[in-house]
Amino acid sequence: MQDQQIGGETNFAFITLIVGVATIGGFLFGFDSGVINGTVDGLKIAFNSDSIGTGFNVASMLLGCAVGAFAAGRLADQFGRRMILLASAVFFLISAWGSGIAVSSTEFIIYRVIGGFAVGAASVLAPVYVSEVTPAHMRGRLSSIQQIMIIIGLTAAFLSNYLLAGIAGSSTAKFMWGYEAWRWMFWIEMAPAALFFVALLFIPESPRYLVLKKQHDKAQQVLTRLFGAAEAERKVAAIEASLASDHQPRLSDLLTPTGGVRKIVWVGIGLAVFQQLVGINVVFYYGAVLWQAVGFSENDALAINVLSGTLSIAACLIAILVIDKIGRKPLLMIGSIGMTITLGAMAIAFSTGSFDGEKLVLSDNAGLVALIAANAYAALFNLSWGPVMWVMLGEMFPNQIRGSGLAVSGFAQWVANFGITMTFPIMLTSIGLMGAYGFYAISALISVLFVAKLVYETKGRELEDMEG
Repeated sequence: MQDQQIGGETNFAFITLIVGVATIGGFLFGFDSGVINGTVDGLKIAFNSDSIGTGFNVASMLLGCAVGAFAAGRLADQFGRRMILLASAVFFLISAWGSGIAVSSTEFIIYRVIGGFAVGAASVLAPVYVSEVTPAHMRGRLSSIQQIMIIIGLTAAFLSNYLLAGIAGSSTAKFMWGYEAWRWMFWIEMAPAALFFVALLFIPESPRYLVLKKQHDKAQQVLTRLFGAAEAERKVAAIEASLASDHQPRLSDLLTPTGGVRKIVWVGIGLAVFQQLVGINVVFYYGAVLWQAVGFSENDALAINVLSGTLSIAACLIAILVIDKIGRKPLLMIGSIGMTITLGAMAIAFSTGSFDGEKLVLSDNAGLVALIAANAYAALFNLSWGPVMWVMLGEMFPNQIRGSGLAVSGFAQWVANFGITMTFPIMLTSIGLMGAYGFYAISALISVLFVAKLVYETKGRELEDMEG
C-alpha cells in the first residue's frame, strides 16, 4: 500500500518539533565522533602511546557503540524509544566530562566506551523514532535530517577544535584553568548533551511502541495529535495487524522457519558494513593526521576538516531534496560509483609521493588532486550512503522485527567501524596511504554490485507494508 499523502490534519509543526529533538542525538553522534580528530596529538603526549595504542584510544569508543547499538534496539522494544534516548543523553554527559578529565589511557578508554553506548543508541534509535512518527511520503526527507545533524555535529566539533587549538596555540597547549586545549574539546560537548536530555522530556513516545505494549489509548492520542483522529484510528489498526499476536518481538524473529537468517536482515547488515568499508570514518577520526601526513600544518589540517564538513552538509541538503523523489536505491548507486572513482584518484595521488622523514610529500598537482578528490568523496558519501543507510535501516524492517533488525545491523555497523578505524594507523605504517585508500576504493566498487543485486526500494511505502 502506497502512502496516501495525508492532508490538512497532519500536524507538521509537532512532527517538526519531534524530528528536531530526536536528531539532536545525531548532532551528539557527530560531535562525539569528530571531536577525537583534534585530540590525537594530545592523547599521544598525555598517555605516552604508540601508533597501536593511539589507534585503540581513538577506536575504543566504537566498542561501546557496537554494544550500545545492539542493546538499544532490543531495549527500545522493552522500555521505549524515548526512554533509551534519555539514557543515552546521560551517557553523553558522563563521557564528555570523563574523557576530558582522564589521566590515563585506561580511564580515558572507559569514558569513551560509555560515550560509545550513547552514540550507538542514538545512531539506531533516532532514525527509527523519526520514521515511526512521520508520514511515508516525506519520511525519507525527515529521516535524512539525522545525517545532516551528524555532519553538523562533526563540523561543530572540527570548528570547536580549530578555534580552541588556535586560541591556545596548539591542541596540547594550556587553555583555561591550566587544562590543555584538547581536554576542553571534550568538555564543550556537555552543553548539547544537557539540551538533548531536557528536550526529550517534551516529546511523546513512539506510537508503534505504544501499540506493541498494548497501550492503544496512548498510541491513539499521539497519532491523533500527529495526523488527526480518522487517520489515527486507521494507523492503530494497521500497526496491530502488522505485529505477531502470539508473542512480543524477539531475536529469533530474525530467522526463517527453517532456521536461516532472513534475507532482509542480511541486506541490513550489508548496508551497515559497506557504509564503513568505504573508509569514511578514517576521514572523520583521522582527518587532521591524514592532512598533516601529506604536508599540511596542524592549523591548515583542522581548517580543511571544517571545509569538508561544510561541503558534506550541502550534500546532505541535496539528498533531502531528492530522496523522496528519485528514491533510496538510485542515490546509493550514485554514491558507490562516485566513491569508487574519488577513492581511486586519492590512492593514485598518494602513490606518487615520497617520504621526507615521517611525512609523505606530494607534488603540488598530486596534493591538489588528493584534496579535491577527498572533498568530492566526502560530499558523495553524504549525498548517498551517509543519510540513505540510516533512512533504510529505520524503515526497511517489518514492525515485528524492527528493534531486533536494528540491533543486529547497528552492531555490525559499529564493529566494521571499529575495524576500519583501528587498522588505519597500522595500514598507514605498513602499506601506506595508497594501499589503504586502494582497499576503500575496492570496497566501494563491490558495494555497487551489492546495491544492484540485493537492495530494494522503500520510497513511499508505509512501515506496516514492509516485508522480509
